[in-house]
Amino acid sequence: MCVKGENLSKVGRGFKPNLPVTAAVNPDGRAGGRGADAVAAVDPLESPQFFAGGSALTVPSIPATPIETDALIIGAGPAGLFQVFELGLLGIKSHIVDTLPHPGGQCAELYPDKPIYDIPALPVCGAQELVDRLMQQIAPMGPVFHFGEEVAELQRQDDGRFFIRTSAGSEFLARTVVVAAGLGSFQPRRLGVEGCDAFEDRQVHYRVRSAAEFHGKRLVIFGGGDSALDWVVDLTGKATSLVHVHRRPEFRAAPASVARMQQLVAEGRMSYVEGIAAGIRSEDGRLTGVTVKRTDGVLQDVPADHVLAFFGLHPKLGPIAEWGFELEKKAIKVDTAKFQTSVPGIFAIGDINTYPGKKKLILSGFHEAALAAFAIAEHLNPAKKVHLQYTTTSPIMQKRLGVTE
Repeated sequence: MCVKGENLSKVGRGFKPNLPVTAAVNPDGRAGGRGADAVAAVDPLESPQFFAGGSALTVPSIPATPIETDALIIGAGPAGLFQVFELGLLGIKSHIVDTLPHPGGQCAELYPDKPIYDIPALPVCGAQELVDRLMQQIAPMGPVFHFGEEVAELQRQDDGRFFIRTSAGSEFLARTVVVAAGLGSFQPRRLGVEGCDAFEDRQVHYRVRSAAEFHGKRLVIFGGGDSALDWVVDLTGKATSLVHVHRRPEFRAAPASVARMQQLVAEGRMSYVEGIAAGIRSEDGRLTGVTVKRTDGVLQDVPADHVLAFFGLHPKLGPIAEWGFELEKKAIKVDTAKFQTSVPGIFAIGDINTYPGKKKLILSGFHEAALAAFAIAEHLNPAKKVHLQYTTTSPIMQKRLGVTE
């Protein structure tokens, strides 16, 4: 569900700036959570611990005419967020679109609690802390966020602007576009059993939108990471029955969660099967169970009303690959003066781009955002020279930062 809120502290992961936002939020109003390691990425809508707090927000309508903006940024990771800041210093307002329901990109999604040691002036900084600091830094620039939306269409118009449409139906006319999509959008790894696609989002789920949907139901949960174990523990006792299936005795989840699951099994409150999905069973168009191939080779039929599979996420370049950019090994080629792509007016920064000597570092993305901002300013006003100013001495920059009247 796409909803519009006024305070991201009720939607995001710890940041509190009061910024306009269009965001994906669970129908039960819950948001928040903890992350997993990079191997077993946790989808923000998967984990029950992602749902602490929350707020009832109003539903926006899609505007009858496209939103016009000088700059549209695709991707709200650290590079995309810093792009907002650099553009804002030059007086350029931004809209940001991201497939995730919160800012931070890979940092917030894959390793929110892991320390980063190579950010200037910060000897050590947690990944989520970095995102929070960036959100605080860009607040004076007044960006508008559109979370939970994937850019599905991008077309150059006769007047040089770009028409953009998202998966949620939002439409933009942007004079410039910055692709800061990291490694691309994150897609769930699917069950991979013939016929299960027909039940996706009805009885086969890769994320939890409303936990209440599974109360009083027969559940089978696949996976060995934090998301799977979190939901196993959370839904045991609320579901009519619960069977947890994992392909091996080792788990990627937190040891405390694994120990709790094993305790629940010992108490007879749930079951555990070591194996993999081998098939599904259905009757009259409804899923009735799954067939599990156990590690001893025996096929076991397990009744189920719903199947939840948490195998992590994988990056996918998605529609970006079809927008006419010059690509090299699934990355967008750019020049190193402007970080402009092969399409004039479209720029690419961060992990999504490539050039001789490219290093996929957050620090590099910040550098690229700064140079791209100057190039964008020149693109928007070719006849106007863009003067280099310093935040320490420039009255207009200090006013944009909100430190002076």
